[in-house]
Amino acid sequence: MSLQVPHRTKAGGSPSTKAVILVGGPSRGTRFRPLSLDVPKPLFEVAGHPIIWHCFRAVTKVPSIKEVFLVGYYDESIFQPFIKEMASAYPHIQVRYLREYQALGTAGGLYHFRDAILKGRPDRFFVLNADVCCSFPLGEMLRLFEEKNAEAVILGTRVGNDAASNFGCIVSDAHSKRVLHYVEKPESHISNLINCGVYLFSTECIFPSIKSAIKRRTDRPRLVSYPSSEALDSYYPTFSADDDDDDSGEKNEVIRLEQDILSDLADSRQFFVLETKDFWRQIKTAGSAVPANALYLISAMQNQSEELAKPSANILQPVFIHPSAQVDPTAKLGPNVSIGPRAIIGAGVRVKESIVLEDAEIRHDACVLYSIIGWSSKVGAWARVEGTPTPVREHSTSVVKNGVKVQSITILGKECAVADEVRVQNCVCLPFKELKRDVANEIIM
Repeated sequence: MSLQVPHRTKAGGSPSTKAVILVGGPSRGTRFRPLSLDVPKPLFEVAGHPIIWHCFRAVTKVPSIKEVFLVGYYDESIFQPFIKEMASAYPHIQVRYLREYQALGTAGGLYHFRDAILKGRPDRFFVLNADVCCSFPLGEMLRLFEEKNAEAVILGTRVGNDAASNFGCIVSDAHSKRVLHYVEKPESHISNLINCGVYLFSTECIFPSIKSAIKRRTDRPRLVSYPSSEALDSYYPTFSADDDDDDSGEKNEVIRLEQDILSDLADSRQFFVLETKDFWRQIKTAGSAVPANALYLISAMQNQSEELAKPSANILQPVFIHPSAQVDPTAKLGPNVSIGPRAIIGAGVRVKESIVLEDAEIRHDACVLYSIIGWSSKVGAWARVEGTPTPVREHSTSVVKNGVKVQSITILGKECAVADEVRVQNCVCLPFKELKRDVANEIIM
């Protein structure tokens, strides 16, 4: 695998590239509740667009990409409207949804659909995790890939030493950018350069790597070493010696890029890291949608996006207001606010660092801070719905109150109602609940 072979290209043409966006499935995303009860996480809107749209838009900026696959195990019908919309907006790109029959893991899904990915003999392909919020510098990854004649490039970013062990950690050569060592969620500190969940693989390198990982797993399933006991616990329930064989005669095990493939790639000499200095964060919990919303809005403002509301005395940029929303001119919005379709914002309302979803209503003189107001929810007059400020670069959205860990972002699920003059602070409220009294630091079921 470490042989220095020049990248294969089609006769007389430049190398061809595809992209795969990993969307997961319904048995995951439980941390995104109560929002994922009504919409799959990849389709939840931040900064006026579904989370997956931000990944997709980045992919469309790579000129050599003509085909994009969404891989996951949601029902196909869920993504059809999105695919139809993207096919219309980007007619030169073919978009397909590849449905796994069960959760196969980030590498298992790629291997299962390798025939579709390899059709037309692409030289390399991007893999993006849909629950990542960043600027997706795919062009820079491609340049590094070509410059180093790489077999794999991973996107990395620096985080605080205390947060690093929650992620996959990369040890790299500062000069050559080569990945020397990779450990998923290490128990002791090895590096503060972490895996951003965005990859570029040579097709000649990645599929043999996954195949040998499957073979190792099948030959010696109990001898695989895992970096932490947590990973071990989460792994063994998925192992079944009785799983059906696929067409290659290999076992259909859950194979993950992070735990099973990347550390082996680091042993090959052609694995490199592009370190991004731009914004990055995961969108794991429902509360993390608020800082992700802020990061995408700030990016849109820096790029002078036409979609954002024009600044004024009552619009503190950046703010996204859907054209069908009704906002009273005396309401003060921003910064970092998204207002969804047909939402109604009354007179004297204050909204800051929040997402107001479609058909929601915020009545006059109410205040909404660091919160998500669910679909068709209503916030009464003079009510106050607020979370605790969290820095957008902070990787946790929980805070400790009276010795108890609580969600820092207040979330109202679908069709919730907050009565007039009621204060809701640091709460997660499941759908169809009515709040008639002040509540703080609670999960309202």
